[in-house]
Amino acid sequence: MTQTSNRLLDEVARLMTDAAGAAQGMKREVETLMKTQGEKILKDMDVVRREEFEVVKAMAEKARAENERLEARLAALEAQLSSKAV
Repeated sequence: MTQTSNRLLDEVARLMTDAAGAAQGMKREVETLMKTQGEKILKDMDVVRREEFEVVKAMAEKARAENERLEARLAALEAQLSSKAV
C-alpha cells in the first residue's frame, strides 16, 4: 500500500511541476505578446520618442532665445533711427 501511495503522490507532484512550468511559459508568452501589441499601438499612434521630444524642445528654446535677442536688437536699431530722424 505504501508503494502505491508513493507512486500516486509522485505522479501528482510531477503533474504539478509540469503545470507550474507550463504556467510560467504562458506568462512569458503573454508578456511578450502584450509588449509587442503595446509597441505596435504606440507606433500606429505616431507617438514621439522621449529623446526626439527633448531635441525638438531644446531647438525651440534656442529659437525662442534667438528671437528675443533679435527683437531687442531691432528695437535698439529702430530707436537709433528715430533719434537720427528727429
